[in-house]
Amino acid sequence: MLGRSRGTGYNPIMIVPLPTVAPTAPKLALFDQPTESLRQWLDEHGQPPLRARQIRRWVLECRAQAFADMSDLPKKLREELEQSFDLFSTQVDRHLVSRDGTNKLLLRTHDQHLIECVLIPEEGRFTACISTQVGCAMGCVFCASGLNGVARNLTAGEILEQLVRLRNLTPPDRRLTHIVVMGIGEPLANLDNLLQALAVAGDKHGLGIGARHITISTVGLPAKIRRLADLGKQYHLAVSLHAPNDLLRTEIVPTNAQTGIPEILAAADYFFQTTGRQVTFEYVVLGGRNDQPIHARQLVNLLRGRKAHVNLIPWNAVSDLSFRRPRDEDLNGFIEHLRRHGVSVTVRRRKGADIDAACGQLRRERSQE
Repeated sequence: MLGRSRGTGYNPIMIVPLPTVAPTAPKLALFDQPTESLRQWLDEHGQPPLRARQIRRWVLECRAQAFADMSDLPKKLREELEQSFDLFSTQVDRHLVSRDGTNKLLLRTHDQHLIECVLIPEEGRFTACISTQVGCAMGCVFCASGLNGVARNLTAGEILEQLVRLRNLTPPDRRLTHIVVMGIGEPLANLDNLLQALAVAGDKHGLGIGARHITISTVGLPAKIRRLADLGKQYHLAVSLHAPNDLLRTEIVPTNAQTGIPEILAAADYFFQTTGRQVTFEYVVLGGRNDQPIHARQLVNLLRGRKAHVNLIPWNAVSDLSFRRPRDEDLNGFIEHLRRHGVSVTVRRRKGADIDAACGQLRRERSQE
């Protein structure tokens, strides 16, 4: 069916109808069970350890949607698994499909929180954008994700579930090619659980996504950036800078008062020196706030001599917030100044605009309902 846009007329947005699911007694979340715990459960039910590998293969490689789909398991075992475990601990509250093919899932956790994840198809790639927390404590003034603060971290299983659900939306002969950890929450504030989920995502018997195809975005937690660098992984790091001086950045990103740009840049330099991976600096462009010629000059001075890339993100409107998108002439002038002084820069193309694909918007709208 068609969903009405906020403007006049209809946009061809498909809202996938979802069945009503009656509440049931709580079960164990399968994705949060370590292999040893699953093997112990199987042993208690008279099953050999190899069943654990079979179960994970069905979910991670064969796209099983229910234990009943696992046809090479004994029927009795499938019934016992169904009684003890939730194959997926989240429920799909809403599934929106954009005109451009972007899919957005609003997921409801077992404790009735809402989180978002997005599948972005583009030029033969399928990119999953995932969340790491329920809400966000960073308080960026332009962002819908943190307007109500943070409730809790997501478990490793809840993070992995998002990837599996999004992978299951791709055609049967395709798979996820990239992951961007840029959804709701500050990823480095939940680093341990995130790393557990990414380890499964990167395994050849998991989702098979190489570390070089995974980007972790952070508002800038220096100690965690250094820890991430020391892991020796080839993850790509994106630092949400958003301003070229401490005074303005603290207004836009309040946690900057506890860190400061010099400390964040020093940690980013350490990441580059340790991993050899170029750091991307994300910069949400707020019309009239951080997009003027003086800001472009300051940003050039800040990044001079660094092997870095700037990703400009024109602001997506959020209800109840008074910011505006930059004027074309201001944005173009900003880009031209950076390029003229040797700074690598791109502008993020907007995807899924007709379904509020930017993180936090659908969750906020649903919560208000």
